[in-house]
Amino acid sequence: MGQEIDTSYFVDADFANFDTRLRQETELLSYWFESNCFSRKPLMAGYELEAWLVDDGCCPSSSNEAFLRQANSPLLTQELAQFNIELNAEPAQLEKTVLRQFEQAFKQHWAFCKQTAEGVGCNLLSIGILPTLKAGHLTLENISNQQRYKALNEQVLRQRGGEAFKLNINGRESIKTTHRDVMLEAASTSLQIHLQVTQETAVRYYNASILLSAPMVAISANSPYLFTKDLWSETRIPVFEQSVDVGGFAGAAHGPVHRVSFGTGYARQSLMECFEENQQHFPVLLPMTFDSDKNELRHLSLHNGTIWRWNRPLVGFDEDGTPHLRIEHRVMPSGPSIIDNVANMAFYYGLVHYYANQPQPPEQQIEFSQARDNFYTAARHGLDDKINWPGCDRCSIRHLLLNRLLDEAEQGLSASGIDSDDITRYLGVIENRAEKKQTGSDWQRKFVELHGRDMHRLTQLYYRNQQTQEAVHNWDFETYD
Repeated sequence: MGQEIDTSYFVDADFANFDTRLRQETELLSYWFESNCFSRKPLMAGYELEAWLVDDGCCPSSSNEAFLRQANSPLLTQELAQFNIELNAEPAQLEKTVLRQFEQAFKQHWAFCKQTAEGVGCNLLSIGILPTLKAGHLTLENISNQQRYKALNEQVLRQRGGEAFKLNINGRESIKTTHRDVMLEAASTSLQIHLQVTQETAVRYYNASILLSAPMVAISANSPYLFTKDLWSETRIPVFEQSVDVGGFAGAAHGPVHRVSFGTGYARQSLMECFEENQQHFPVLLPMTFDSDKNELRHLSLHNGTIWRWNRPLVGFDEDGTPHLRIEHRVMPSGPSIIDNVANMAFYYGLVHYYANQPQPPEQQIEFSQARDNFYTAARHGLDDKINWPGCDRCSIRHLLLNRLLDEAEQGLSASGIDSDDITRYLGVIENRAEKKQTGSDWQRKFVELHGRDMHRLTQLYYRNQQTQEAVHNWDFETYD
């Protein structure tokens, strides 16, 4: 969805032309897999962070156009709503002091964005779902001024036959309502972690990412409230799945194959299986044809960008034009602080390297259906429930984290050549968060227990704590009234 298009009006011929281009590029990609012509670079790390623009009352501020014009940076882009932006990072090899470098660059970039936001009359906030968000903010009046977003809304509604979206979430409390457009998607923002892998290792890293989705979403949860309702520990998961609720072709439209989902299974032989599924099972949403060489895969990439697996395979290109494979791990919300976000990255990179290199692949020990159930259990209950894990049935997620996964993440980071002091620093954040049982979601819920359901006070204190750059496990609850 990062590619801009030049119209939101399409006719049948546009869909036919796009289908032809998509089929050609999918066949080309299949040939690349058969020829093993992907980049052989060592593991490369990267990330994207979606953030909120808010006013002095911590309510959404529809200012991203002015913000981006003022910032004038290729590392900043629009999101669906005018009150969201996306921060991108330069990729780097996963070795030595890369995590420390990420934190330093992140701090500099965040400070620049914060100053830019203040220059256009708003503030910058990193959180999964903004507690002050109201349904009235999620209207087409606040959609970003890009053709691709307007077209996305029109085409999703077309495929749904104009049927409104049904939001139905049962958690600690329940919410049941309808929405007329895709702006519900703008209710949630995420930290998206990228890992560039070789073709030979791609299946192992992809399947390991699927397995790890449960503990990652549990330890990073930061979205308990939507429209003041206390729902899941990571309410962002069902919100996003229901906000673009469109299935596949024909009878699959209301079946198990959905555009936002945990996926349909582990990869077996190669990541090509995902791109074949894209072409065979998902109708085109944005049939914009580009005057480009098919080797650029622009149509395949645009189509892949409208299919939101929680672990999404990507095809990109090195600086010399060599195609490469990346995995985009999308389960985590935007974190409470910069160090929390970098710690989340460190935990993922360590665990995924550890599990991708086990003699017996963990996907041979845990069925995909179990990994999927684990994920939704963890998203719903955070650290307060049990999951199935290789060698451990019905394990407490918190106990698993503290007594096994942290050690495995340390081994994975060490094997990647990460500096030992950095391993201690960032995994220490994860350990403290689990020991104190204070994720971003836990902090928000504890605030409500102490001070009541005043979402403006909650968000104002959250914002103030974020400015300290302390990890969330050290945040207090003092409002200084």
